[in-house]
Amino acid sequence: MSGQPQSQWESLLAEAWNGAKICWWKFFDWLAVVSWKYLALVSLLASIIGGMLGVGDLMPLLIFSSVLIKILAGGKHKAEMAAMAAASRADMEALERRVIEAEMAALQAQIEPHFLFNTLALIGQLIETHPERAAIVHADLIRYLRAALPQIRQQGVGNLGQQMELSRAYLNIMQARMQERLSFSIELPKELALASFPSMMIQTLVENSIKHGLEPKTAGGHIAIVAYATQNTLAVEVSDDGIGLDSYADDGVGLTNIRERLKALYGNKAFLEIETPAKGGALFRIRIPQ
Repeated sequence: MSGQPQSQWESLLAEAWNGAKICWWKFFDWLAVVSWKYLALVSLLASIIGGMLGVGDLMPLLIFSSVLIKILAGGKHKAEMAAMAAASRADMEALERRVIEAEMAALQAQIEPHFLFNTLALIGQLIETHPERAAIVHADLIRYLRAALPQIRQQGVGNLGQQMELSRAYLNIMQARMQERLSFSIELPKELALASFPSMMIQTLVENSIKHGLEPKTAGGHIAIVAYATQNTLAVEVSDDGIGLDSYADDGVGLTNIRERLKALYGNKAFLEIETPAKGGALFRIRIPQ
């Protein structure tokens, strides 16, 4: 029978201890957020009440302890708020990247239907007039699709070799359509072939060069794709000798998309640069960190 009262006392002590801990942490959290002016007012009132109750000698120690605790609690609170803000920014940036890459995957999934239809129509025409060329264009179309489809599955992430292979197959097809009005060159150092590079960006620049630079030009022209690396940067240039940059003014969707994706993937460490070469035409340069 004597064990039962002892057990009750232990239970009461445990509850009292837990209650004290809860009150302490509530007091700690209150000190973390309360203003210094409000704390000074509360301390003054506590000193007056303490004097009336005969414990005024303890109040300076209590107030001093509260000030120390507030300093510690305030630092802890600021650190927690900074950590929460950083986590929130990281979540927003990750969400922005996922949204942009999802949009890009949807665009890639379409693979320019009119381009496919035009290419299939070209193959049908060449079968009757130049069967050998029809077979070449058919092979280039397969090569183009084989290069594009893995990038869709990888959701916008690939290597530089894949991007160049995609553009080479595309330019081969366009060369079959435009014939002598289109020539091109691609320079990719072997050591950069496996370097990570965002998908479809080079292809977008190539398509823009043909649509806005060379197709409106009666004589057509040349497209050059060059990749190179510096100490901290991987760069790819797409240049043409078409009718110039003014033709790009009314259609900035592709270039805007590139800028947004670069910002989402690399922050302020990647750039899309646009220049007018001395020989005319347009030059687009993508720089990403190594």
